[in-house]
Amino acid sequence: MPLFFRKRKPSEEARKRLEYQMCLAKEAGADDILDISKCELSEIPFGAFATCKVLQKKVLIIHTNHLTSLLPKSCSLSSLATIKVLDLHDNQLTALPDDMGQLTVLQVLNVEKNQLTHLPRSIGNLLQLQTLNVKDNKLKELPDALGELRSLRTLDISENEVRRLPQTLAHVRTLETLSLDALSMVYPPPEVCAAGTAALQQFLCKESGLEYYPPSQYLLPVLEQDGAENSQDSPDGPINRFSREEAEWQNRFSDYEKRKEQKMLEKLEFERRLDLGQREHAELLQQSYSHKDEILQSVKQEQTRLEQGLSERQRCLDAERQQLREQLKQTEQSIASRIQRLLQDNQRQKKSSEILKSLENERIRMEQLMSITQEETENLRQREIASAMQQMLAESCKSRLIQMAYESQRQSLVQQACSSMAEMDKRFQQILSWQQMDQSKAISQILQESVMQKAAFEALQVKKDLAHRQIRNQEMISEQRWALSNLLQQLLKEKRQREEELHDILVELEAKSETKQENYWLIQYQRLLNQKPLSLKLQEEGMERQVVALLVGLSADHYLPVFAHHRISLDMLSRMSPGDLAKVGVSEAGLQHEILRRARDLVDAARVQPELEPPKDEVLGVPEPPTAPEEPPESVGPSAPPAELDMPTSECVVCLEREAQMVFLTCGHVCCCQQCCQPLRTCPLCRQEISQRLRIYHSS
Repeated sequence: MPLFFRKRKPSEEARKRLEYQMCLAKEAGADDILDISKCELSEIPFGAFATCKVLQKKVLIIHTNHLTSLLPKSCSLSSLATIKVLDLHDNQLTALPDDMGQLTVLQVLNVEKNQLTHLPRSIGNLLQLQTLNVKDNKLKELPDALGELRSLRTLDISENEVRRLPQTLAHVRTLETLSLDALSMVYPPPEVCAAGTAALQQFLCKESGLEYYPPSQYLLPVLEQDGAENSQDSPDGPINRFSREEAEWQNRFSDYEKRKEQKMLEKLEFERRLDLGQREHAELLQQSYSHKDEILQSVKQEQTRLEQGLSERQRCLDAERQQLREQLKQTEQSIASRIQRLLQDNQRQKKSSEILKSLENERIRMEQLMSITQEETENLRQREIASAMQQMLAESCKSRLIQMAYESQRQSLVQQACSSMAEMDKRFQQILSWQQMDQSKAISQILQESVMQKAAFEALQVKKDLAHRQIRNQEMISEQRWALSNLLQQLLKEKRQREEELHDILVELEAKSETKQENYWLIQYQRLLNQKPLSLKLQEEGMERQVVALLVGLSADHYLPVFAHHRISLDMLSRMSPGDLAKVGVSEAGLQHEILRRARDLVDAARVQPELEPPKDEVLGVPEPPTAPEEPPESVGPSAPPAELDMPTSECVVCLEREAQMVFLTCGHVCCCQQCCQPLRTCPLCRQEISQRLRIYHSS
């Protein structure tokens, strides 16, 4: 099989990237994007089609791979029915599928830097396609079906072999940008192509007998219908509506671009963190490898040192063995020389026997000569034989003793050599045991470091997962804030409507007569007094008569609930200062001094005339407020709605007295009254900065 058609096996890094991107696309709350670029793919995996179909993905990015075909076996383009952006640039595609028109919601198609020789006719069915990039391919002509792309805004056919444009391109009224090689064009002429997209469209419209209109007059209806309806040849409709829609679409596009930039920044930050984590992991691996190399180097050095010690010990043992061999050799030589002497002695003994024979012959001869008797000769012969035998026995005993001494010395030398060899073996076994212990320690340390590296890698993965989960939580929080801001805008709008209605009611009330208006507000005041809480009424009834009379006399009866809440008596009031009254809630400086002055006068008068002081157990209620004059029932018609059930309210977290009436933005907390919220710069609950304060009004 030729090398060009042989499938390339992806590297380990590319395989890991593919697995990570597929897992990331299948996670809960993932974006509508499936990015499997730079994975060294020779064909799109089946799992990518299944993921796009099940999870309704809208963006499929497969650039910078080795794809030769868009559709693998047993796959269909219907699985990509929800795809709006398809990026296939920098691959080896030679053709697009004939049923490419099934991608009816496709808006962006990028097949730059491929090997395409033609475009399918079904491409005209992509009615929502807005961007088509076929740059740097091998196209020689464009199909007439391009004229059916009524939503196309950008077309790039540069760096191809296209020399003529189809006249049907004049029907694409939304085309804003057309990129081509102007100098190599035949139709339209090069000077028309070099003049720009507008001039080229005017030329094609003139050739087709159509009237040219700018793309801006067709772009908004196309974007509004999202490619579902074809644009008309002549523009109609009010220009003001189009301008408003254009502004609205521009705002939407700007918001989309901002969100896209934010997503890109978050993706870059995540990739940076991932890269940083990988670098840290690589550094940890490098450190572990270096530490492992150091341990192995130290073990190797220790092993070489031990081997040198063993070699030196072996040389010493060899020298001792050589010395023992030389000693054994010398002893053997000495023994051999002694044996030689013994042999010589035996030979001499043999010679002596011969001599004895010769002597006997001589003796016989001498006996014969000297005529010695037979007995004398026999006696002499026996004596000589006995002396010779005694000498021979002495020499044999002597040689046996020498041999026994040699054997004992040889046995002792052999025992010494064996004991030294056993001692050397013990030392060698001890050295080997030490070496094995060092090796086991090094192996256990390496295993422990590998376990630590695994734990560090797991911790790093958990940290990455936490960062990823935090990013998703932030996205959910931003979406919730967006929904809350929309709800707040709706509430503000309803508030303005209620204010307008209230203003209309007030205008109607002002139109009434002065007496009716006075009676109406007196009735409302009486109703408000009657609607006081029971606890407040009991507190006001428990106040001293002189304190109540003092406040009523100073027209400060509206401070009665405050004095009743703090249980202020006349004696306490005489000992208070203006600052204490200000803390209680009396803000007018003149009223503070007047209240204190009258209280002290009353206390002094009571001391002078004790009988005027009321008894301690005598307490009177609040004097009855003036009631409005009653009117006939038929003339009273208050416009206020009937009282509803009391709604639960929250008190101010600063003064703990008044009702919480202000909304803090952007946190949305309702925790302060109108008086306490003015000096605050941060929210008392969440400590966020306050950008705006909104007053809450309750309808009666």
